[in-house]
Amino acid sequence: MLSQSFVSQPKINQLRVIRIPSFDNTVSNIEIDELPSQFNKQGKHIAAAQERIWLFFLNVAKSAAPEIVLTKFEKLFINPSFDCNLEIEKALKIIVLSQNEQEFRNTLKRCIYILLNTWIYSRKYQYAQILIEKLSVPHLNYSGSSTFLRSLRSWIINFMKSQDYQEVKLFASRYDRQQTGNWKSRYTSYLLTPQYLNSENSLEQRQAARRLSQQLQDKYKFDLAMYTVHSNRTLSSKSKVKNPTALGDEALRLIKKVLAKNGAFSHVNLAAIFLNQTQGISYRQFKQSLLNYLIFSLESAEIVKSIKMQLTQKLDALYQHEDRQALQNILILRTANRMIEYLTIDKNNQPSELFVLIASQGNALTLGILLLKVLLISPHSRTFLELCMSKLVDYYGNYSEQDCQWVINFLEVIQIILTLYTGDIKYNLVNMEQETSPSQIMIDENSYRIFPQIHGEGYLSQN
Repeated sequence: MLSQSFVSQPKINQLRVIRIPSFDNTVSNIEIDELPSQFNKQGKHIAAAQERIWLFFLNVAKSAAPEIVLTKFEKLFINPSFDCNLEIEKALKIIVLSQNEQEFRNTLKRCIYILLNTWIYSRKYQYAQILIEKLSVPHLNYSGSSTFLRSLRSWIINFMKSQDYQEVKLFASRYDRQQTGNWKSRYTSYLLTPQYLNSENSLEQRQAARRLSQQLQDKYKFDLAMYTVHSNRTLSSKSKVKNPTALGDEALRLIKKVLAKNGAFSHVNLAAIFLNQTQGISYRQFKQSLLNYLIFSLESAEIVKSIKMQLTQKLDALYQHEDRQALQNILILRTANRMIEYLTIDKNNQPSELFVLIASQGNALTLGILLLKVLLISPHSRTFLELCMSKLVDYYGNYSEQDCQWVINFLEVIQIILTLYTGDIKYNLVNMEQETSPSQIMIDENSYRIFPQIHGEGYLSQN
């Protein structure tokens, strides 16, 4: 059983932000007019102008309807008229006329994420898509040829060609899925991970990415639970509930196979036994035991041989200077993260040899179980795994769905496995014909049913 003193999740570096408060803090006692209007140094002058704009959108996003907010955003950045002589218009002119494109981009990005963060928090996702559409206007309506308008137009166009804009588009990808036909959009919850882990991003961007990623994962969990509930009905009723996976009916067979391993040799129990037996041993002994734990009960002898050969060499060389030290929680966490890299993608963002070897040969379930075993002894490695998943999706994302079907199959499998073993929904496999435990080797699909149950409550209703 895991101790409560187990390593806490790594803390994110302190953000380097100007005094603008976070989305969750009140700003009602801050007046824009309190900000100084003039500074001697250009850097401070730009900073004051940025803060003026950020505070304006932070306040208006909370108090006005999204349609009004979008109009104000468009009139400032997309189709500026500047006929009202507003303070934010003056502030934007200060930034643009300073000829500092990077600071302009920082200003624009943070405004975008202030709006996205507000709408994601209130679940008004459709406005994120509208904002993207406004930014994507091919011909910006800028009349005149002043230095200010020329720079503004040029910098907006440059922003739309940047990686920053691609990150913004992720927030609208859930609505674009059918239009773009890009299989990557199925894994937006993973692709958002680098955004909320990057300390260089603004507070609003990180909050927005974290919230949307969590909401997408929660929706998948709910949809999978409802799909399994309705799978117990007749064939005509099944079609009314959408399968959230890309595996078709194979998803139900996969879930039953994973759940069939229960009792004393369940993955959870084996992880608890392993952690208990490795207390007080040296790090070198832990690495040797870890390999035996990972390959225990794997079915394919050939795969086990390949895994053992590769991981033995990597584990022997891993943190050798710690070999004689007593095992510590931080070493478990670091080792678990390295194991995830060995099984997915390396530090150079290249798919690992083991990933290609196992997943490309139709053994996605074996790979998924290996990763699950790692997480069960190091739960705080979950975020690191999701980061590695995002790198895999990015690496293979330029290939067609047909060319990397084996990669997609693995992503679907690991998503199901993580859903079954994390969260507040417990999945039970019940034999409807006799009181016997299911066998992992032989399951009669017509006899066994899947019953999702919220922890501490009853089974989910089929109605």
